[in-house]
Amino acid sequence: MSISSVESMASLSSDLFYDILRRLDGATLASAACACATFCSISKEERLWENVCSSMWPSTDRDDVKSLIMSIGGFKKFYADCFPLIVNEVPEFRWNDDFEYPEELTEAEYYGDVDELENISPLDFVSIMDIRYKDKTICSKVLWGIPNADGFNGWFFNCPFRIDLLAYSDKVTLTVSDGLPPIMSIEKERKDGKLWQELQDGIRLSWIIVNRKIKKAANLSSWSPLGGQRHWPTDKDFVVRFASILPAKDILPCQIVECILIMKFRVIHTQGEGIQTIIKLTELSMQLEDMNGSHVNGLKSLLILKAALSCRRSMNHNEALESCNLYLKVQTELKEKKMRYENRLDRLWILGGIATCISFCFYCL
Repeated sequence: MSISSVESMASLSSDLFYDILRRLDGATLASAACACATFCSISKEERLWENVCSSMWPSTDRDDVKSLIMSIGGFKKFYADCFPLIVNEVPEFRWNDDFEYPEELTEAEYYGDVDELENISPLDFVSIMDIRYKDKTICSKVLWGIPNADGFNGWFFNCPFRIDLLAYSDKVTLTVSDGLPPIMSIEKERKDGKLWQELQDGIRLSWIIVNRKIKKAANLSSWSPLGGQRHWPTDKDFVVRFASILPAKDILPCQIVECILIMKFRVIHTQGEGIQTIIKLTELSMQLEDMNGSHVNGLKSLLILKAALSCRRSMNHNEALESCNLYLKVQTELKEKKMRYENRLDRLWILGGIATCISFCFYCL
């Protein structure tokens, strides 16, 4: 049987091209669009990018989320905004930089300008979250607005910012059928760490923030874990940590902050007769911390999240991970230098106290 040759791309139907392109992932589809004018024209179809987004983020397949994405520019723009990871340079800090707020602030200084408050609201933000384990989606959740943010005069703007998504989600579990290694006992897991390694290698988190007012979106997660803790705070707990470095210029003295995303798993059942290994997701939270490790309050956090939607991003995931690791390194160095400085002050106070006591004794004699 002979195969007839194709004289030119133009001799093929556009339906065939469409069928080929709809099978591609986002990065490959973007590359194909640069190959020829025909691919470029077909790749502008929103339906193609809708398929790409729903494949990568199943939560975007909901009707309400589809309407949201179309209202902020469409699926192609959404993918371009949310697939690359946020990358920010970590500036050099001196050990004695003062990152604390003044002791006394006026209400206007603390809460910001009135115009700034009017231009931002917790209701503007939407969280779109997806968790994968070994390429299988185990949880998808959409949260409209910021929970418990009860207006400008409430406690939200004054208190540490935190979103706990599991408070608004169903129970999420993983078993051996999902790819978990069987755990015969916690004692054995403590020695070999097989489950911990599988979680580190297999779990992926996407946490997209959308601002409906400014029509922008960004993924705040590092996608793969940056680290965590085994068996904390009990023998059955595993904490996995994701993060991104967000700009805070003109918002906080430290200029940058860390967006920390925490996942905590607990072993419910170990492997036994008629029982599979089961672990349960017990926490999925977001919070912002400055260079001092202090939690950022509600208002400042909203301003930082808004600014993060316009900051630089990179398709190179290693670059984003390097930015997070550099932040942690600088933060650790600052803490160590601050501790040494405080220890020197303590010694000076002790020596001063001793000298005062000796002087007083000589005076009394």
